Amino acid sequence: MGTYKQLINGELVDATTGDWIEVENPYTQEIIGQAPKGNANDADKALQAAKDAQKAWAKRASADRAGILKQMAQVIRDNRIELADLLLSEQAKVAGLAQVEIDFTADYFDYYAGWANIYEGEVIQSRDPQEKMFLFQKPIGVIVGICPWNFPFFVMARKVAPSMLVGCTSVIKPSSTTPLTTLRFAELCKDIIPAGVVNFVTGGGSTLGDALVRHPLSDMVSLTGSVEAGVEIIKGSAEKIMKTSLELGGKAPAIVFPDADIDLAVEAVKNSRLIFSGQVCNCAERAYVHKDVYDEFLTKLKAAFEAADYGDPKTAGDYSSQVDKAQLEKISEMVERAKAAGAEVVTGGAPADKGTGYFYQPTILANAAQDSEIVQKEVFGPVLPVLAWDDYDQVIDDANGVEYGLTSSVFTKSLSTTLQALTDLNFGETYVNRHHFEDLQGWHAGWRKSGIGGADGKHGLFEYLQQQLAYIKF
Repeated sequence: MGTYKQLINGELVDATTGDWIEVENPYTQEIIGQAPKGNANDADKALQAAKDAQKAWAKRASADRAGILKQMAQVIRDNRIELADLLLSEQAKVAGLAQVEIDFTADYFDYYAGWANIYEGEVIQSRDPQEKMFLFQKPIGVIVGICPWNFPFFVMARKVAPSMLVGCTSVIKPSSTTPLTTLRFAELCKDIIPAGVVNFVTGGGSTLGDALVRHPLSDMVSLTGSVEAGVEIIKGSAEKIMKTSLELGGKAPAIVFPDADIDLAVEAVKNSRLIFSGQVCNCAERAYVHKDVYDEFLTKLKAAFEAADYGDPKTAGDYSSQVDKAQLEKISEMVERAKAAGAEVVTGGAPADKGTGYFYQPTILANAAQDSEIVQKEVFGPVLPVLAWDDYDQVIDDANGVEYGLTSSVFTKSLSTTLQALTDLNFGETYVNRHHFEDLQGWHAGWRKSGIGGADGKHGLFEYLQQQLAYIKF
């Protein structure tokens, strides 16, 4: 069993409490490591270190800061196998996807390093001929990054890379469920990251997390997590009127039009729903299929779900265990309530006995009502309700008719239909005839209860900047 430490002010340290979080391998159900169980004292030390380092860090040339990001990317590549194995073990992510997450994270650091000499301010025309107006971009300051358990390593980079590049310092809190890969990375980068520029602490959300949010030294909070966690962040930051960037839940609709390539749609929706055991916020959580192709789509999707390869994360092709027992129980209870409310099980519909782990069968539900829980609320498991439609306006209303607004998808061969749907759908992202994953140069942002602000690309960089306008008379 591995023992990991926090990184505060350039030093690897235990929690001030001396307590530990035990981390389980969800597939084997064995304890594989322990992380420090920090509290408000750890939050204070880390934030003070970040505050003390921020001014000097911001004074360094952006190209110099980018050099550190490039070194961090190289650390990931030099240790890519070890990090992927650890990620697989602490969250039962299948081997291929775990390696993709590690490698993509290295690319992410490199991508933002490339922005060093690109982002810029503005010259604004004054009404006075003897005056110049300059808009400067300045770092917000000390960032608190709170990361989820489903993509813990990549989301860490989403918060660290752009904020570092523009001159912010940070305190990063991984999820207590999956902290090990991030802490190992912190250990590997100990002598690369200047002391205090990035600090990694671990502990509970209601103790350490709350202390980080409410602390007077934090200037911004970036959270990826549940809607409930987002509400608590807003409450905790309200007295300070502090900026928050929140990526929360999703209930992505996939709309299949009658002219769609059905095989493509089936493959995309199946992969989207089953990837990482359905525990991905931007992937399809409900499908709306035109009545003319409904039977064909459902028959082919059923066959695809029943052929899914799930089991040991080291060998399975599609997915492995849910992240813990609580997640499995949540999924099972939601499906049972859906069945009681009239939904028909097309395939699956129950936990799967694999001898170990927390597995749920690949599940398709038909005849679920639009206003039912299974259609309205995020399941976060390998479960998909499929609904038939025959009226465009109604299906758009149904797709938009949830409290979330993160992602959506459309399958059609018609450019006109695509553009009309893009006009009418109220989601931060829409995928058309493709897989359900965003790219690093895009803009991953939710509407409604799916969040505030966003990440990736140029706009993700500007999340960590604030503006100063100078009026200069001459």
